[in-house]
Amino acid sequence: MDTKHQPLSPETVSDIERLLREISVIVKRKGREILNNFPITPPQFTALVWLNDEGDMTIGELSQKMYLACSTMTDLIDRMEKNGVVERVRDDRDRRVVRIHLLEKGAQIIKEVMEARRQYLAEILSHLSDDEALQIKEHLSILYEEMKKS
Repeated sequence: MDTKHQPLSPETVSDIERLLREISVIVKRKGREILNNFPITPPQFTALVWLNDEGDMTIGELSQKMYLACSTMTDLIDRMEKNGVVERVRDDRDRRVVRIHLLEKGAQIIKEVMEARRQYLAEILSHLSDDEALQIKEHLSILYEEMKKS
């Protein structure tokens, strides 16, 4: 949105920031509750989602995406490999490079967790009208696009 608007009042900005922060806390808490039903930790789930979305990655690439030290990421991947959700594979083009590959068990966990998260959100949104839900979606999309620019 390149159209110029009057600056928002500090109170409005403060209210929006607070609401986003509080929503983030609720989403994180509910996400952890959902993950309690699965054999992975929240950081492991985040790693699985990155691998699912981006494809095979090195530990260094994954550690950058997750803002974790490589040593921490290595420990995380070791545990995930023992759980059978990922495997280390040699890069076809450069055998010195080891990539982390998402296994079917990991993909299935992502699918089930995301379905549980969608069910939770559907329950929350069921208290709104279709128009209200669509407005939230549209406004969140606008906010997301604006935030990606910065």
